[in-house]
Amino acid sequence: MQLKPETKTKIKALLERYPRRQATLLPVLHLVQEDFGYLSDEVEELVAKELDIPRAAVSEVVTFYTMFYREPIGKYHIMACHNLSCTLMGAEKLIQHLEHRLGVQSKAHLGETTEDGRFTLTRVECLGACGEAPMMQINDKYHLNLTIEKIDKILEELP
Repeated sequence: MQLKPETKTKIKALLERYPRRQATLLPVLHLVQEDFGYLSDEVEELVAKELDIPRAAVSEVVTFYTMFYREPIGKYHIMACHNLSCTLMGAEKLIQHLEHRLGVQSKAHLGETTEDGRFTLTRVECLGACGEAPMMQINDKYHLNLTIEKIDKILEELP
């Protein structure tokens, strides 16, 4: 297992910008997760060696932040907000619809992935769009003021 040459170049540029190697850890983890799709034990070890920092320091960060995945996720990561504003606007019904439609159960942090590897459904606490509740995020795109019909249309339009 190796880092891509272009990733190594980006890491080198980050190391030049920051006074301490450990300060580069978050952006480096984002880069590496982009390459591998998730951060396995082997990938954590690779990052620790690349930055010359303890493996425990890498693991602490990976396990603390929910934006880092310890297991593979689907092509489309659906993060369904179930915080107060979204729940008051019907999020639970929408999440149940997603679970049924996709044939998966959503769990805290990392949810279940469909058998074809296309979708991972995750319940999240807040995505910061309370005024447009209920909402979900698919990969990097927000979908606001959701209804069952809107969700079905969004899923049908995904390539």
